[in-house]
Amino acid sequence: MIPDKPLPFNGDYASPEEYVDKLLEFVRSSEIFQILAGGVHILDFFTIEPGLFHFALPEEWQPFMLSCNIMQLLDLLMRDDLDHLTFEDNMRPPESLIEYIRTIRNLSLGRTFTPRKQKLPILPRHVAVGMKPKKIHEVTNFADYVDRLSGEISEQCDDKISHFVDFGSGQNYLGRALASEPYNRHVVAVEGREINVTAARGLDISSGLAVKPKVMRNKKLWNKILETRGPEGQGDPDALAKAIRDVAGDDAFDFRPVRELEAEYTAEKGKGFVQYISGQLDSGDLADVIAQIEIEKGNSSEGEKEDLKLMAVSIHSCGNLSHFGIRSIVLNPNIHAVAIVGCCYNLLTEKLGPPTYKYKHLRPTLEAINGRPMRESEKHDPQGFPMSHRFSTYREDGIRLNITARMMACQAPYNWSEKDSEGFFSRHFFRAVLQKIFLDRGVVKKIRHYELDTDPDAVASSPGQDDGESPFDISTNPVIIGSLRKSCYGSLKAYVRGAVAKLTTNEDYKQYAEVMREKMADMADEEIERYETMYLPRKKELCAVWSLMAFSAMAIESLIVADRWTFLQEHDDLVRHAWVETVFDYAQSPRNLVVVGIKK
Repeated sequence: MIPDKPLPFNGDYASPEEYVDKLLEFVRSSEIFQILAGGVHILDFFTIEPGLFHFALPEEWQPFMLSCNIMQLLDLLMRDDLDHLTFEDNMRPPESLIEYIRTIRNLSLGRTFTPRKQKLPILPRHVAVGMKPKKIHEVTNFADYVDRLSGEISEQCDDKISHFVDFGSGQNYLGRALASEPYNRHVVAVEGREINVTAARGLDISSGLAVKPKVMRNKKLWNKILETRGPEGQGDPDALAKAIRDVAGDDAFDFRPVRELEAEYTAEKGKGFVQYISGQLDSGDLADVIAQIEIEKGNSSEGEKEDLKLMAVSIHSCGNLSHFGIRSIVLNPNIHAVAIVGCCYNLLTEKLGPPTYKYKHLRPTLEAINGRPMRESEKHDPQGFPMSHRFSTYREDGIRLNITARMMACQAPYNWSEKDSEGFFSRHFFRAVLQKIFLDRGVVKKIRHYELDTDPDAVASSPGQDDGESPFDISTNPVIIGSLRKSCYGSLKAYVRGAVAKLTTNEDYKQYAEVMREKMADMADEEIERYETMYLPRKKELCAVWSLMAFSAMAIESLIVADRWTFLQEHDDLVRHAWVETVFDYAQSPRNLVVVGIKK
């Protein structure tokens, strides 16, 4: 299964190492890339004149950007043959833009997925229950992939995989498929949220992997218990427990509600089996998880524990959880292979701390964690990005990304339709104009980027503008709004009213309530309409910059994935093979790159 190219790069590079060299060099040397990949934020689009569009893009690009519609631009960025463009002379993109597009395409890892010629097993209805088409596609393809991978490891390395360990198993759709026909594999589902484990057990019963426990019921005795508890004990668990003791005594009756009864699992030879281990992982060290793994037939002798041969797998493990899965191969003797598909790069932490003066466009930002601002510069997490020594020490101070760059890497621009684009561009436009309104009305203030480390909680102040300010050294306080009702996206007026109402009345946003009442309560509809009239003609500026940001971020995702592959390559004393390939159709699941490592 090892592909011809360990990294699926598009450009004409002699080796994966040369590709990584060129990628790192570009990321650190291209000023326009640094601006578009983390240097600007949509909130600041209209807060500084003449606008972020004019600061962010080279002057020679700007007329072309404003001359073409959004679908023409997206086609140019991602689909058009750059050697045979058919634009009219007065609309032809400048050569520097064409060269930038060509470079991003060459440095972005290939995402084309080729399905197996052999027809894959169809998930039985009782196994696919609860899955949407996207999840069915992912589980069908990945279950087949890791099953074949483990088979080849067994054949070529004489190293039979005994269990799959699913990092962040959620409701265990992948594990349920692997434990069912035709795979019949043993799966250890590691999940930190108990609500997901409970839901997964219920789905296991529906699929036949587990059975409902049989309990003794006595309706007459139960009614007597309810009478003994009395009306004052309604809803009181202690009163119910006392009533059960008083009436039933030591009789062997189980009065727990059905929802509280745990599914029963039986390990049978030749059949699949699922074991759930609850808990939050904080590293790739799985010693505690491995200690809890049940051996077939309930035999848990130390000798058999030592013979456990595990493969760590995951579909879309969020943030650092992908790092834990990949690191597990070098931290645990029992992990013999990993196959990890990452996701949610915005949840990655940063290992190297805040950007330095050498990253003049990669400004620190404020991040929202559970609705509360958090200094990104406080982060210095050894579990974060980058993983590899090479990326961590590149040109001495290493490769750094801020949350804006990582969040943009979660986009899927190849999947943007005209209708979809119009929807989210309108939402971004409304939010950018609202930030300008907040600034003009004193809800937020302008702050220099170094102040993000010293005054992160400031909300209201009188706006001011210094000579020579730019979005690369001036920002505004971020106000976290989140999603609004669908009706709020019909017009700027509806959006402003909906956002202010949420920030004023929602308990989760009470830190904004007072300033919203003070600064925004007297805003008339006519004033909002004036803002819309003023800025609507400039909406295309926002569409162009956001499209370029999402396009450029394809190289950011490639950078993150290449770092993970490089980490495995650096541990060649333990890792026999390492590669990256596509496992899903990008149109259905754009985070489709799996990082694979096979232990020696």
